Amino acid sequence: MTKKNSKTYNQKERIAIISGLRTPMARAGGKFKQLQADRLGAILFRELMMRSPVGVDAVDEVIIGNVAQPIHAANIARVIALRAGFPEPTPALTVHRNCASGMESITTAVSRIHAGEGKVYVCGGVESMSNIPLVYSEKMTGLFEKLSRSKSALDSIRALFGFRPGFLKPVIGLMSGLTDPVSGLLMGSTAEVLAQDFGISREEQDTFSLLSHQKAQKAKESGRFSLESMAVVYDEHEGKYLDFDDGIRESQTLEKLAHLRPFFDRKNGTVTAGNSSQITDAAAGVILMSESEAKKRGLEPLGYLRDYAYEGLDPKRMGLGPVFATHKLFKQTGLSMKDIEIMEINEAFAAQVIACEKAFASVEFAKMHFGEDKAVGAIDPNILNVNGGAVALGHPVGMTGTRLVLTVLHELRQRGQQRGLATLCIGGGQGAALLLEVE
Repeated sequence: MTKKNSKTYNQKERIAIISGLRTPMARAGGKFKQLQADRLGAILFRELMMRSPVGVDAVDEVIIGNVAQPIHAANIARVIALRAGFPEPTPALTVHRNCASGMESITTAVSRIHAGEGKVYVCGGVESMSNIPLVYSEKMTGLFEKLSRSKSALDSIRALFGFRPGFLKPVIGLMSGLTDPVSGLLMGSTAEVLAQDFGISREEQDTFSLLSHQKAQKAKESGRFSLESMAVVYDEHEGKYLDFDDGIRESQTLEKLAHLRPFFDRKNGTVTAGNSSQITDAAAGVILMSESEAKKRGLEPLGYLRDYAYEGLDPKRMGLGPVFATHKLFKQTGLSMKDIEIMEINEAFAAQVIACEKAFASVEFAKMHFGEDKAVGAIDPNILNVNGGAVALGHPVGMTGTRLVLTVLHELRQRGQQRGLATLCIGGGQGAALLLEVE
């Protein structure tokens, strides 16, 4: 075993996840459009603490993941903490690991607990993708700069003569944020790379997507999501609220999916808006402490975090991050895929999850990337994303990691099972994997 993977399964105490909560996931530009990320986060974390057996005075720090931090709320975690009712002396930290930001908040707290820096942490993630702004082009901002430096009316007129209508074309913040500057590829284009690498057809992707909607609809109807989510009032004047994930399409069909045009490669592509994760707004949070601290306080946790791993890979194939991170996690813990009873892989793209399934089961892939003669482990389809995933529910990038943790723990408890895995790919070429347990 290399020094990089030197941790052993029982080296550190488990971290108790006392409780958790999330908002519904609302389609971008829809019901949560008027709720900026700091306000949406404050609503969630206030409710989380009101339902919790742990008081706000007991919390050592608030750590929140967020990707598209709003310009009006620098260090959004601190803004959220104060608006949610945490005392002023309680520090707050914002973390950012792209799609894994909601996991990074948790694992950052884990490191602090193991280091003895604190006992109780409130963590989570929030994203308002509706409010990712449009930005002026460099030429337009350059013109503004010249105007601001003009010392006379003549200087201003000269500057204005350089204006061209094309200067007003905005930079779309969402598209820029979803483009990897190293590979130069949009995240959807990396899914196209995987579709080609693994020979994944358009029909396979659409079938996967339909199944995601069907499973999510079944979970919604059964009340499964109500175990982990709350209602959010989005229009106080009219008393309007959302208490379900509104991206689920109960009338989705293969025929409807087949009519959608490829979005990232118009000529030869297979990745469409229908077989990609939805752009959404949401927040999620959890309360953490060590297992011994939970026992000392007489608390029964929702579940435990046993261990975790992050790993890097080719940014052009970032969607395979779950395979790399899970392989590392299994090496750390001595476990295998046979030990996993529930598994969540974030559905950034249908092609990406299908590629991960193929890579997990491939001996050739293990030889090429890990120098091993045995596959990481084939995934039982009956344990994977059993309530649907981001294709149906959405992927609010800063929040998703925390949502996956909540989903796994609740599903384990519902089924009377013990061990689950939450994993996702990370834009820029990384993967994250968290090993979760319940009693």
